[in-house]
Amino acid sequence: MDGLRGFAVVAVLLFHAGHLGGGFLGVDLFFVLSGFLITGLLLQEAGRPRPGVFLERRARRLLPALGVLVVVVPLLTWAVGRLDLLNAVQQDTPWALAQVVNWHYIGEQIGYWNASDTRPFAHLWSIAVEWQFYLVWPLVVVLLGKGRWRVAVVALAGALGSLLLMVTFGAAVDTTRAYEGTDTRAFALLLGAAAATAPVREAVARLPRRAADVACALLVGGLAVAWVVTAGEQAPGLFQGGMFAHSLACAVLIVLLAGAPDGPVGRAVGSAVPRRLGELSYSLYLWHWPIYLLLPRQSWLDGWVWTAVAAGLSLAAAVVSKAAAEDPVRRRARWTTGRRGWAALVAAVTAGAAVWAAIPQPEPGAGTVDVSRLEG
Repeated sequence: MDGLRGFAVVAVLLFHAGHLGGGFLGVDLFFVLSGFLITGLLLQEAGRPRPGVFLERRARRLLPALGVLVVVVPLLTWAVGRLDLLNAVQQDTPWALAQVVNWHYIGEQIGYWNASDTRPFAHLWSIAVEWQFYLVWPLVVVLLGKGRWRVAVVALAGALGSLLLMVTFGAAVDTTRAYEGTDTRAFALLLGAAAATAPVREAVARLPRRAADVACALLVGGLAVAWVVTAGEQAPGLFQGGMFAHSLACAVLIVLLAGAPDGPVGRAVGSAVPRRLGELSYSLYLWHWPIYLLLPRQSWLDGWVWTAVAAGLSLAAAVVSKAAAEDPVRRRARWTTGRRGWAALVAAVTAGAAVWAAIPQPEPGAGTVDVSRLEG
């Protein structure tokens, strides 16, 4: 699973650098993986799942790195003098912290495809979608109980309902509502959830080993082709079932690999480099987009050279973030628990608020073109 995350985050990084037209589909692979893993964890818990405990674990996993990001990025943006981006950061930060930035962009009609390069936190829409799913899905699993088919049936029905919503909203000229809506993207998470249920996994386990290996190879090849040939949001049929088909293929691949991880595809996907990138994927995803926007393109620093530098800086930031914020909190280091933990949280919030207050508010229009100085 970490190896799949590694390939997904590389696809996203290449897409945002302008090298892989369908790389944004890597986000769907992230969603399917999340639905699969969290549903598996919920169904494996002894007794009834405890949504409160689950949310605490998710908060420890996701929020520390996000908190560091929303403090450091305004500082970096101010330091490099990008006042236009700083204004956007200050507008979007409260929504990012509340994990509803996707609905903020939808409500303000900030188009994903034509305005992302003006918003350093534009990529956080997907983190918000996952968090909103985490708030609802554990409660659904608890209400459904331990029936063998209940979770699978509800997940599949929800995925079909989500598909209908995407088809409806995807017919608009601006597809931001279809692309960033929690309801329209839920099918990827729900397909992953259905794949984690016992009936589906048992049915897949009955496949002959050779057939499973061939299916994995075909699915990996199909996903790779989709990422290469998909020409951005204008790809025919993308919002009329294409993205759903991609997510379904991801779900089938994941459940096949979970059942037979030692096959040829499993060994390749789970090799050292993809797996290591997958372990860093969350922090790498968080940091890459602000760095991409803040790193200038010059005549000597462009194309693949720029991409290598930007990806290298993003990887370095991810390593530091994971070591300093993610791992200590997630693994419950001594300073993150008990009274020390509360003291550290208060200190972090206080420091963040102080930094936020110290950064000057840009004048309206600062950093944009002064039309009065343009010559005819």
